[in-house]
Amino acid sequence: MSKTVSGFSKFSKEEKIDWIAKSFFDDSEKAKEVLKQYWNTNKYLQDLHDDFIENTVSNFYLPYAIAPNFKINGKDYAVPMVIEESSVVAAASLVAKFWSTRGGFKAAVISTTKIGQVHFMYQGDYEALQRYFESKKQHLFEATSEITKNMRKRGGGILNIELRDKTSELENYYQLHVTFETVDSMGANFINTCLEAIANEFKKDDIQVVMSILSNYVPECLVRAEVSCNVNNLYAEDAEKYTQKFVQAVQIANAEPHRAVTHNKGIMNGVDAVVLATGNDFRAVEAGVHAYASKSGVYKSLTNATIENGVFKFWIEIPLALGTVGGLTSLHPLSKFSLGLLGNPSAKELMQVIAVAGLAQNFAALRALTTTGIQHGHMKMHLTNIIKQLGASEEEKQFLINYFENKTVTHNAVVEAYNKLVQDK
Repeated sequence: MSKTVSGFSKFSKEEKIDWIAKSFFDDSEKAKEVLKQYWNTNKYLQDLHDDFIENTVSNFYLPYAIAPNFKINGKDYAVPMVIEESSVVAAASLVAKFWSTRGGFKAAVISTTKIGQVHFMYQGDYEALQRYFESKKQHLFEATSEITKNMRKRGGGILNIELRDKTSELENYYQLHVTFETVDSMGANFINTCLEAIANEFKKDDIQVVMSILSNYVPECLVRAEVSCNVNNLYAEDAEKYTQKFVQAVQIANAEPHRAVTHNKGIMNGVDAVVLATGNDFRAVEAGVHAYASKSGVYKSLTNATIENGVFKFWIEIPLALGTVGGLTSLHPLSKFSLGLLGNPSAKELMQVIAVAGLAQNFAALRALTTTGIQHGHMKMHLTNIIKQLGASEEEKQFLINYFENKTVTHNAVVEAYNKLVQDK
């Protein structure tokens, strides 16, 4: 049977599933069963999910969890997290409780400016292009007035339009660099619609518009979060020694890109989990964050730490373009639930919560790395996954959990213990 198909998007969902099952699986009935067992029994909810993207055949579930006890700027939060990795939620919860008794997290939005660009090619005289731009600039704002009307009522809109000469990077390449304020909306569709209207107004015979698109690099859409306490309150024993190791771990991530990538990945465990839970675009956030980490020309840590006059301070500055209205945030029931759980925050408040989640995750990882090691806690959390893979019964599961209470957990060790348990029965 051919594994190519025409008109797949026009098939019904059942027809899509039948074609997939028959074309790619030996046991087509089992394949169909796997897909259908994840359908929602509530037809309205399933139809809602089916319409989010194209060619939907099932739902892919990820765990939805809560990390309680976050205190941010004096306000208590229970933070929703969507992630599949063991120990992330446990670490966030532990750190939240730890800092709740040490003054909590402080967070502040530095800026919320977002960026879009009209990219175009021009072979003529630059001074003539400048004069043309100046003569058209007001018309460019006017061309978007209907699009920006509602956004302006909410305090947003287009902040500025600049002509930028990029010919040193690419021959004949220029751009209109446009800055936006989108208030509580992430604003992707709004920005792109504005850019296309601007491009249409600006183009002429000797200006070839290549494309008009927002940028997910938002170095001026920044939020800062931090924690601080006396060094003696950070560890129960050898506080100065371990605090110094913690700071050195951050310094190493700033000096060594190989370490910085893993260091920042851990931060994104916390960031992405809340971004997903609130229906925001984690791919856009990831792209922008990693570009920001490279802004110096070398990939570095997103966090920093100091010890001054006996006080430990740990902070993060991170670009986050988020929305609390529009898109999936208004459609997905669990996204709406997440925002309700957080008190229906503004986009700025959500930026603060998510930055704190990233900082908390990094604190947990660095604290573990510089004391007991990262695997001690992680593999304990991973133990139940290994046990499930082995197909252990409830009785066997409880035995293995008790058995590894004070032992090092590795995959081989769990398999050996399980095999011995089965043999001894």
